[in-house]
Amino acid sequence: MSDTRHTKVLIIGSGPAGYTAGVYASRAMLEPLLVQGIEPGGQLTTTTEVENWPGDTEVQGPDLMVRMEAHARAMGCEVIGDIIASLELDKRPFVAHGDSGTTYTADAVILATGARAKWLGLPSEEKFKGFGVSACATCDGFFYRGQEIVVIGGGNTAVEEALFLTNFASKVTLIHRRDELRAEKILQNRLMKNPKIEPLWHHQLEEVYGTDSPLGVEGVKVKHVDTGEITDIPCKGVFVAIGHAPANELVKDVLETHMGGYVVTQPDSTATSIPGVFAAGDLTDHKYRQAVTSAGMGCMAALEAERWLAEQGEDAGKDTSEPLGYGVENPAAE
Repeated sequence: MSDTRHTKVLIIGSGPAGYTAGVYASRAMLEPLLVQGIEPGGQLTTTTEVENWPGDTEVQGPDLMVRMEAHARAMGCEVIGDIIASLELDKRPFVAHGDSGTTYTADAVILATGARAKWLGLPSEEKFKGFGVSACATCDGFFYRGQEIVVIGGGNTAVEEALFLTNFASKVTLIHRRDELRAEKILQNRLMKNPKIEPLWHHQLEEVYGTDSPLGVEGVKVKHVDTGEITDIPCKGVFVAIGHAPANELVKDVLETHMGGYVVTQPDSTATSIPGVFAAGDLTDHKYRQAVTSAGMGCMAALEAERWLAEQGEDAGKDTSEPLGYGVENPAAE
């Protein structure tokens, strides 16, 4: 049976941005509803040690997100385990349809849907996803105890994955198309000092190969970016760590975006191209992409939503025929 819930502020997403918005919106007595989405807790639930969260010299990513959720709940934010399948922003109150069948109406919306792992788009990569090809070392690293594996990428994500995987693998080959890493210097130093990790420069993944019955990875073919020479590297696991793309399915055809799909916000603000709709965290941040900056934007979004609602006065919550945008379905919720 379908149900309809109304709230002053609907928060879509549950990473550092979403939960922080929940804390601040609750403290403003806005009684927000927070819909967690397809990955409750966001990307930090698939990381291990977090060493750059202020106040914690080291904290496990999943533990930090459990604490954030508990904090939001303690402040009065109602956290709902649902996925928003479509969002209508062409009139107020805004309307969101949950995968559960629940319809949410809201006077203001805070988008904190974050980002998802990027893939290379190779047919062989797709074939072996979940059967030797992964984008999450913390999810799947345990399965490769004593095995040789490869990591693709050269940024923070790739280096962090490679370092973590040395806890299980006998050898980790880091494959990067350039001859230097983009990762933070402290991570680069750790990687270079680790005897289990061997960087392979100027190469890119060409093909993943393996067995069909049972489905499993046996190795990869990599190509030298300058000479085109193909090298065969035996391995049992392939971890693709080439970054993330904003999870913008709900609004990519509605809100203004740039830089490959990141939602545009006004200068020094989380306000989007539709009044009453705010965006925070990795959905809008193509530059920093840090948990602490996401949390800061979640705070900003809640404070700006509170201010915007106060300015609306008696009009808040009423239907308006003013064209504000277009509804769009979320294919990721299917």
